[in-house]
Amino acid sequence: MNLIYSPDDYDASGQLRLPLGFWAVLLLQARTWVLFVAAGASREQGSALLELFYPDAHAFWFGLVMGVPAAAGLLLTGYRQRLPRLWQAWRQVLCLSLLLVLLLQGVMLWHGEAELSLPVIIFTGFDLLALCYLNFNTHLRHCFDPQLNGG
Repeated sequence: MNLIYSPDDYDASGQLRLPLGFWAVLLLQARTWVLFVAAGASREQGSALLELFYPDAHAFWFGLVMGVPAAAGLLLTGYRQRLPRLWQAWRQVLCLSLLLVLLLQGVMLWHGEAELSLPVIIFTGFDLLALCYLNFNTHLRHCFDPQLNGG
């Protein structure tokens, strides 16, 4: 095992601990799923909460579909040792899903199907930052490297 990091950076199974930013990226990508769970938890106001954030039902379903890779990534973090090849590829899957979201947002804005608003600009900026983080953060890239994770 290569000792680039201190022993505190590894968990009990010899894998690098995932950085907090990775969890934030997963929650950002799965934001519709998070809202869906929150709406389900607040039974009476659930539909009003969903309608507040997603007045268009198509945007809600689009958000659920585009959040599937991140939701699967949340589940996959517990299986890093059991499914190492799938784990190694998952960073690229997350990057591709972010690229697809950004591309589809751009196409929808270009064709006038979506309205340019402050929340759209903010989430597009966060998606761009998340894409840069997934691609350029060295610690995160090392978390997906089997040589640095006891594998």
